[in-house]
Amino acid sequence: MIIFGTKGYLYQLAILTLVCGQCGNPAAHTLRKRVTKFSLFFVPLFPISTKYLTQCTFCGAEQKVTKEQAEQLRTQSANGPSGQAYGQPQPHDRF
Repeated sequence: MIIFGTKGYLYQLAILTLVCGQCGNPAAHTLRKRVTKFSLFFVPLFPISTKYLTQCTFCGAEQKVTKEQAEQLRTQSANGPSGQAYGQPQPHDRF
């Protein structure tokens, strides 16, 4: 007996402030990467598909973007007002 299938993974790459194409509000959007991997005996082996999308936190609308657009948006978020990429530790003073 051979057990095979697929499993999906969702990675959050950045949080951006964009104007939503659906609702028209300037709101935070999450930039996400969705990867579907082939699995054999419940072990994920290799990616079958990779998709990039943004989701509006105000209305929940999702929009597909290309890999190039996703990389450009990610570099814009890394060079934002704080100058740090999403997920990086923030420096703070301890008392």
